Amino acid sequence: MIKKILLFTVTACLSAAAAFAADPAASPAKPTIAKICMNCHKDEPGAVKGYFDNVSFKVKTIQVKIDDAIELFKFDEDEIKVVNGAGKTGDGEFLKDNLIKKGHEIKIEYTEKNGVKTAVKLIEKPPVKVSEEMLMKTADMEKLVAQGPEKGKYFLFDSRPLPRFQEGYIPTAVNLPFPAFDKLADKLLPKDKKALVIFYCAGPSCNMSPGSAAKAQKLGYTNLKVYKDGMPGWQEKNYGVISPAFLKEAWIDKNIPNVLLDARTANDVSKGFIKGAVAFPANKAAKLVKELDVKKNAPIMVYDQKGGKDAVSVAATLIKAGFKKVVVLTGGFEAWQAAKYDVASGKLTAKASYTPKPRQGEINLDEFKKYAAELPANVMIIDARSTHEGHDGMLKTAKLIPAEEIKDRLAEIPKDKLVVLYCNTGVIAEVAYHTLRELGYTNVKFVNAKVSFEKNGTYKISKD
Repeated sequence: MIKKILLFTVTACLSAAAAFAADPAASPAKPTIAKICMNCHKDEPGAVKGYFDNVSFKVKTIQVKIDDAIELFKFDEDEIKVVNGAGKTGDGEFLKDNLIKKGHEIKIEYTEKNGVKTAVKLIEKPPVKVSEEMLMKTADMEKLVAQGPEKGKYFLFDSRPLPRFQEGYIPTAVNLPFPAFDKLADKLLPKDKKALVIFYCAGPSCNMSPGSAAKAQKLGYTNLKVYKDGMPGWQEKNYGVISPAFLKEAWIDKNIPNVLLDARTANDVSKGFIKGAVAFPANKAAKLVKELDVKKNAPIMVYDQKGGKDAVSVAATLIKAGFKKVVVLTGGFEAWQAAKYDVASGKLTAKASYTPKPRQGEINLDEFKKYAAELPANVMIIDARSTHEGHDGMLKTAKLIPAEEIKDRLAEIPKDKLVVLYCNTGVIAEVAYHTLRELGYTNVKFVNAKVSFEKNGTYKISKD
């Protein structure tokens, strides 16, 4: 029965993701609430709930990410009301001062006139309230995990949906998704209602672990704790774990970018390894970590022969160096082999690389450079910066149409060509990209990079 429920959960999530990823021009309506938010919140007219993505004061636009969709809202920096997570209220200066962080959950209330949505209020989701006696701190969580469930006498449950759990979880945790709590509680919760039961989810503003604790309390459980910092808080100082099945199904099969490190000796590696792995022997980790040229928030998986000290040692070295998303493969390479998953042979890659999944509409930089050097007849490049910036230097192959003027200059933008937009940082270009998509343009891309220009049309481009 559990397998059927979990299969239904995964299928439903994948179906929803596929629906949201569809061509915006062909979709009947954009989502107004992120899927994960639906576990605790309902849709509201005149409001959206998603993740703060970008803001441009030049074009007075806020960009909100709702799963795979992007929603744009105009705003007046003097009129919009902004409430940050601490409950402090201000105007657009709160956005200018970066008080609302990229990727944080927000709610936008808006008005709509002539198809233009204008944000009147932006509310950053505050931390959930958990009573002091129910709160589990990271230090206490670390002590229990080090002891293990049998010695520590606890039951640890991850309240996140299965797809999030598959990406990595706290050692010793069992997945009891909040959306499926009522169906799975009888099978997964301990029979002893006085036992220590701990719930965690996606961090301080996530309602799923407190919601799970509330449901468990109604079932008669009396020794409940909530680890409010959740998976993000845990990974600040500790490694997570991932099973061979989850590594294969959630990462490798879906071709999701990650860094896979093999911590074994050359002798063990010679007998086979996981495809895509990079040589990172534990006895050289201190040196290799200094040469690891990937972003600190890149997802990193580490494995050794049996899921033991070598992988843990490498993980600890990575965390100490500031990497935020490190997980260890449970059972190591032997567990991977036991599951009869593919084993590669030959020589391991010597250097790790990580390229995040491109944003919707992002053009390959080599493709852009080709068009910038010699513009094909079927391509139009638009400089979406201000007139002043364009006059200071721009591509000779581009046409200057500031993002705020795009709607008034559609007659200059053909629909039968590939339209490529750029700016100095990628932010305004992306806003312009979504503006054109909403206006029915389907063959559009934007440059997601930092670009600087000279008067003669030469330029420098950087992804960092």
